[in-house]
Amino acid sequence: MPYPMNRNILRWIIIASSFIIISLILWNTYIFFQNFKAEERIKMQNWSFAQSELLTSENENVELTLKILESNHTTPMLAINKDGSLGTFKNIDKKKVENPTSVQNLITAFESENQPIEVYYNDEIYYTIYYGNSPLINKLKYYPLALLLIIVLFAAVVYFFYRSSKIAEQNKLWTGMAKETAHQIGTPLSSLIGWTEILRSEDVNPSYLLEIEKDIARLQTITDRFSKIGSMPTLKRSDIVKETVDSYEYLKARSSKLIGFEIEAPEHPIYVDLNQQLYSWTIENLVKNAIDAMRGKGNLKITIIEGDKDVKITVTDSGKGLPKGLFQKIFEPGYTSRKRGWGLGLSLAKRIVEDYHDGKIKVLHSEINKGTTMQISLKLIP
Repeated sequence: MPYPMNRNILRWIIIASSFIIISLILWNTYIFFQNFKAEERIKMQNWSFAQSELLTSENENVELTLKILESNHTTPMLAINKDGSLGTFKNIDKKKVENPTSVQNLITAFESENQPIEVYYNDEIYYTIYYGNSPLINKLKYYPLALLLIIVLFAAVVYFFYRSSKIAEQNKLWTGMAKETAHQIGTPLSSLIGWTEILRSEDVNPSYLLEIEKDIARLQTITDRFSKIGSMPTLKRSDIVKETVDSYEYLKARSSKLIGFEIEAPEHPIYVDLNQQLYSWTIENLVKNAIDAMRGKGNLKITIIEGDKDVKITVTDSGKGLPKGLFQKIFEPGYTSRKRGWGLGLSLAKRIVEDYHDGKIKVLHSEINKGTTMQISLKLIP
C-alpha cells in the first residue's frame, strides 16, 4: 500500500504547487498593474505641473515645458475650465467631445478610473484634468481575469483528472473482484457437475437432470462472463438469430407466467461478429430491465430485423415508459429507478454493444405508461 499512498502525496504536492505558482503570478500581476497606474498618475501630474508652469512663466524659454506637454501620446484626458467648459483634450476622438453630454459622460468615466488633478493659477483652480486609463492599462486590467479563468480551468482539469483516477482505481477493484468471483464459483460448479453424474447413475427422472444441466450451463456462462471483465473479448462469426432465440427461451422458461413473451425473427441465419456469452448477457439485462419496468406483469416482445448493412434487435415492453430526458441517462453507471439495484445493467449492455461489438444501443421509442422499445444495431458480415 505505500506506493499508492506516495503517489497520492506526490499528486497533491503537484496540485498545491501549481496553485501557489498561479497565485503568485496573480499577485505580481496585481502589483505590476498598481505600479503602472501610479506611474501613469505621476506622468499626468508632471503634465499638469508643466501646464501650470506655462501659465505662470514669464520666460520665453519654455521649450522643455512644451515637450512635456506634448509627451502624452496614450493617456486620454480632458482639461475642464473652472466655469465647466472644455478647455483642451488629448488622445480622444473629436466626435466624443462634440456636445456637453458626451463630455460629461467622459468625465464620469474618467473619475471612476482615476482621481482628477487640479491645476492652479494665482492660487485659484484654473482647470481640472480628468484622465482615463491608457490602452495598455485597459489591456492589463483584464489579465488577472484571464489568469482567474486559467485557474478555474486548471481546477476543472485537476478535478476530472482526480475523478478519472479514482474511477480507474475502482474499475480495477471491480475487475479484480469479478475475476475472483468467477474463480470462486468454479469450484462448487465442478462439484455440481460431478453430483449430476451421480444422480444420472441413480436413475433420477431425466427431465429433472435436463433442467439441472441447463442451470449448470447457465452458471458456467455467468462464470465465463465474469472472467472476461477487464479484458478484450474474442468475437467470432455467429448466427444472431440462434443466439437471441436461445437467450429468449432460457429467460422465458424462468420468468413469471404473468409476462407474455413473444419473439419475431427470420427463419434463416443472420451472421455477425459476436461474443456469445456477452451478447446473451446484454439480452438478459434488457429483458430483466423490461420486466422490472412492467413490475412483473405485461407483454414483452423481441424482434430481429435484417437490413442492408446491419441487423436490429428490439426489445419492447408494456411498462411505465421513460421521459425523453432520460433516454441517455439510463445508460450511465449507477443510474437506477429501483430502490434496490446497482444501476449497472444498461451501462454494461452499452459497453458490450458499443465498445466490444462496435454496434449501437439506444432507446428507440418510449411513451409514459405505455412502454419502451430498446434497440441494438450490429453490423452484418457475409
